[in-house]
Amino acid sequence: MIQLYSWPTSNGRKIHIALEELGLDYEIHPINIMQGDQFDPEFLAISPNNKIPAIVDNDGPEGNPISMFESGAILYYLAEKTGRLLPSDSHGRMNVLQWLFFQVGGIGPLFGQRNHFSLAAKEKIPYAIDRYENESRRLCAVVNRALEQGNYIAEDYSIADIAIFTWMRSYKNSGGNIDGFQYLARWLDRIDSRPAVQRGLAILSEKSGTFDHSDEVRDILFGKSQINQGLIQ
Repeated sequence: MIQLYSWPTSNGRKIHIALEELGLDYEIHPINIMQGDQFDPEFLAISPNNKIPAIVDNDGPEGNPISMFESGAILYYLAEKTGRLLPSDSHGRMNVLQWLFFQVGGIGPLFGQRNHFSLAAKEKIPYAIDRYENESRRLCAVVNRALEQGNYIAEDYSIADIAIFTWMRSYKNSGGNIDGFQYLARWLDRIDSRPAVQRGLAILSEKSGTFDHSDEVRDILFGKSQINQGLIQ
């Protein structure tokens, strides 16, 4: 059974959905990132970057236990483990992986900065808000163009769709503007209608809610507590 360490964020939900889509047995361990659970030494032994999600698979390669952190790497591992959600031919695999990396290196970081400066930052900096909102819209346009060619990001439903979906859903639900991106809008509805996606979104859903704007939570999430604990040099 896979041990899942997570919280209901866009990155956490990627793995929740993938586990449900793949029908793998797992046990959930909530890591409350608002309270600083991510700095617990036992969690850091699995996820040295103190970020969720992370997994431990006691039935890993060659039957040996393996721990994994970084949501993109976990998606790839789960697809490899099951032989699903990732094409078997080289061209198909590379197509899915390039879109997976596009999310990990583009959508995630840029949408994250958009959320921070628009929603979480104490000081509202117009340049930063405009910069990341514009870049988020540009990335939406990239995905929208890709979806002109078919129902899914990389021909068939894959880990690329899962990775991009959770961030696009969060962007839309937090007031992001997808007007004019008709293929993206239809794709969001298409992915959202999948039963396994709904089951994945339900995981830890009772823990999600409005961002706590207290100074203590800001310190935990945005650096001061990490510096004080020696995790940033």
